[in-house]
Amino acid sequence: MSQNPAPTKGLLNPRAVFLPEFVAASVLLLAFLLRLWKASGTFLNMDEAMHCLAANTPSLAEAYRASLGLAHPPLLILVLNLWRKLGTSELALRMPSVIAGTIFCWVFFKWLTRLLGPTVGWVGFALVCFLPPLVELSAEVRQYALLLCFLISAAYFLELALAETSVGKMLLFFVCLYLAMLTHFSAIFFAGAVGLYSLWRLIGTRPSRRIVAIWIVGQAGALGLLAFLYRTQISNLKDSAAMQRHVQVFLSNSYFHRGHDNLLLFVFARTFGVLQYTFGQLAVGDIAGVLFVIGVALLLKGNGVRGRRMQDPLRPSSRQVGVFLLLPFLINCVAAMFDLYPYGGTRHSAFLVPFAVAGVSYAIAKLARQRLAHALGTALLIIAVCQGVGRPHRPYMLREDQRRANMTQAMDAIRQQVQPGDTLFVDFQTSFLLRFYLCPEVDDGEFSASGFRTFSCAGKRVIATNSETNVLTADTFARRWTEMVSAYDLKPGQTVWIFQAGWDIGLARELQEKVPEFHDLKYESFGRNISLFKMTIGNPPESTSAHIGPHSGWAAQQSIPAFFCNQRDHNQSCNRISPPPSHQRVERHTHENDQSQATVHKRYASLRVKHRTIELSACRVLSPCQQEHHRDGRTEPHQTEFRCAGMYLLG
Repeated sequence: MSQNPAPTKGLLNPRAVFLPEFVAASVLLLAFLLRLWKASGTFLNMDEAMHCLAANTPSLAEAYRASLGLAHPPLLILVLNLWRKLGTSELALRMPSVIAGTIFCWVFFKWLTRLLGPTVGWVGFALVCFLPPLVELSAEVRQYALLLCFLISAAYFLELALAETSVGKMLLFFVCLYLAMLTHFSAIFFAGAVGLYSLWRLIGTRPSRRIVAIWIVGQAGALGLLAFLYRTQISNLKDSAAMQRHVQVFLSNSYFHRGHDNLLLFVFARTFGVLQYTFGQLAVGDIAGVLFVIGVALLLKGNGVRGRRMQDPLRPSSRQVGVFLLLPFLINCVAAMFDLYPYGGTRHSAFLVPFAVAGVSYAIAKLARQRLAHALGTALLIIAVCQGVGRPHRPYMLREDQRRANMTQAMDAIRQQVQPGDTLFVDFQTSFLLRFYLCPEVDDGEFSASGFRTFSCAGKRVIATNSETNVLTADTFARRWTEMVSAYDLKPGQTVWIFQAGWDIGLARELQEKVPEFHDLKYESFGRNISLFKMTIGNPPESTSAHIGPHSGWAAQQSIPAFFCNQRDHNQSCNRISPPPSHQRVERHTHENDQSQATVHKRYASLRVKHRTIELSACRVLSPCQQEHHRDGRTEPHQTEFRCAGMYLLG
């Protein structure tokens, strides 16, 4: 008598309900709809606008040339150049990412099920479908959704090629690998990891000569593509000022600093940072980090992949899977140690997401003893917590502040209120958004030696800062304003509009809070991430010895003073000087006037030595500052007192 399989218990048995493809398709449809909703109804962020503007060219050749100035390979820009013929709305431009992100979920499910079994596959499928950061990556005009789609497709086709000894699937593996490398530079690390893993697999399985020949030629092609990318882009990026700012400022924590950081602590903290980013919630990310370590340790220990390795030598062993999950982390960490690429909890390590989720899913399934109901219930609980109390990784904008209607109202305000003779002053981030929404066909021009660029946008003159001032703040506004006024010789009484849009903006609010003269500043706010206000270039006082009070300093009636000295008359000192940024100490002292016995107030700006050249340069260009000794004879190391524009500056 033949033995029939035992009847299933409960509706959650994978053989009863969850294996049918239509169930997986239903989950995938929900994932697609979630991404579609996330991608709709909001204006672009800075990176999205930058990519769309680069793709806004008449031909693919011009789009490719524009992509060479970005920090990513050209594939996304080329795709957008073709895709924009279908539409240029935010949703239309985000659709390639929505589609690619949805495909990634499906292929990841098939890949993980093949490697580690259906229970692990379903846990991982639920996580990648609904974790907030992965939904976010699939709803932006960025490279990461395409990257993940191509990476996981390459990994899946590799498994099929080795299991079926299929030449066609091996070719598809390399096609997907090349597309990933043309999408994002982090795919180079994946190429190294999958190259080592596939070599190990080939040695163990002894495939046909045709498979081996294609693998060798394919690896040579990957090296050739790497050489091409290095020559055309990477070599120009690695020593650029932007890269140095990323290493030293923006992503400093994601690079290892010899002599300062502890290596073990760096590896531990940054690895857990990747898990925190993947899950979008710090506490859950820490727990996931522990689960990832457990999962990889169990695989490396040889805790069998359903015992299949004994039956099918064409499938990977648990140790091979464990090494494959660990290799991308190891390679990325080594790259960070040599300042080649950041490693940690940012989107730059998004290529590690499939391997992180795979390790966590395996640990959950093992702890649940392969019981699908318990394992899947744990995954759903994790998703609920991350969706409910998780926070997006900075920088981010809340959906209500990023509504498309806010940007529409802001553009209408600029068209109606900014007159042809007025000037728009924007920071680096805002310049991309302004161009995309107001004048997408206009070239942004070149940066001048003064660190600004100017262009005409819908009949308005725009002056934008360079990337060193990505966002104008109350701490940097005085200096950049003064430099801008001097560089473009703006005249007293001229109107300048300050427009800000994007991440972490808040100049108008900061000026109100930090600068007393701006407490009554009037500005228009279109949500918390767009603002517009008007300033007027201040007139110089009649006498350079005029009292420096609140109405001759920063801004009576929203009028900013600037350095309006007659450059031909070197005897005339600067009439106005902007107050120092808030991070520099401002002291007020009272001195006795021996002749009039009256008390007068003078403002002292105590400037750090490293800021001295920057803060005084504008005044020195227009008229020399007279160096004076400290009046009471006291001196302090590395400090010199200057008298400039009727003010004492201690540097």
